Amino acid sequence: MGEPDSHPSRPAAVLYATQVARVSAFYAALAGLECTQVEADHSVLESPGFQLVVVAIPAPIAATIELTTPPVRREDTPVKLVFPVPSLAAARVAAAGLGGVVDPVEREWTFQASRVCDGHDPEGNVVQSRETAG
Repeated sequence: MGEPDSHPSRPAAVLYATQVARVSAFYAALAGLECTQVEADHSVLESPGFQLVVVAIPAPIAATIELTTPPVRREDTPVKLVFPVPSLAAARVAAAGLGGVVDPVEREWTFQASRVCDGHDPEGNVVQSRETAG
């Protein structure tokens, strides 16, 4: 485990999941975040400028959620996490190996000097990867 968060005022997000370990592994690999804390009900993933806390959905609610393989993308939420990646191609491979998806190259577009592509995590939460154009 890493050091406790020494930057409590940095940007952060909380993501609820039924499978905390699986979702945490996905974001650690996709976004290059370090897992600095693992508890029974949450994981903390960090980079120098951002913190993602993956929290277990309470059991009574989790029991009502049906996860499918492949997961159904949940596009009806007003929030989309966005992470910089060194390579969309590498992110696509990493995501596929961890139960998620980065959409095919045909679905990429340019936004603010970056190549971007949507996808989803192992539970269907939409996530965007951004490769800085070079």
